[in-house]
Amino acid sequence: DFYIGKYEVTQQLWEYVMSYSGTCADGSTMSAYASDPWLGINPSSSYGVGSYYPAYYVSWEDIVNIFIPRLNKITGKTFRLPTEAEWEYAARGGNKSQGYKYSGSNTIGDVAWYSSNSSSQTHEVGTKSPNELGIYDMSGNVSEWCSDWYGSYSYNPQTNPEGPENGNRKVVRGGCFTHDDSYCRVSDRNDASPSWCDSGCGFRLVMEK
Repeated sequence: DFYIGKYEVTQQLWEYVMSYSGTCADGSTMSAYASDPWLGINPSSSYGVGSYYPAYYVSWEDIVNIFIPRLNKITGKTFRLPTEAEWEYAARGGNKSQGYKYSGSNTIGDVAWYSSNSSSQTHEVGTKSPNELGIYDMSGNVSEWCSDWYGSYSYNPQTNPEGPENGNRKVVRGGCFTHDDSYCRVSDRNDASPSWCDSGCGFRLVMEK
């Protein structure tokens, strides 16, 4: 039982948090992290720029070490990346799952921006149909970082598992605008170095209760 974002984190939210200068929930003050809120590469008009486009060119390290601690201090809440198990449970529709191949449908074009319909760029979040839980873009638009280190699945049944205790690469789930339909299935897994950033990778948040 957990809260997960209805949408992928947008460029507007990323810029707000990284540029925030003012009072936090605990009464302390915070200054903007840097003059440029995009720590690596800025979003490009080639891949989609705008308030409601998903944030991309964001590494796991930037998200976990900078963005999320700032967001938590500003709001007084506890946000984090989803575990891989939480991500897949939400993508499959949770306790309302209809067993679809993609997140919300067996017809990928209904729920995802992917290689055949994206015109090689991201799109504003929430412009395709949601899945059974009312969550958008889990099979396409941008792929999404998870908190887990990447590792092989256990051969034994597990309930709400977490990944290995350590590793070299982090889990990335969900298809993106450059992927064909086979990479957009809710069962597909990918991984990347925590320092990696790309036009096809963003994230969504979990909020602890």
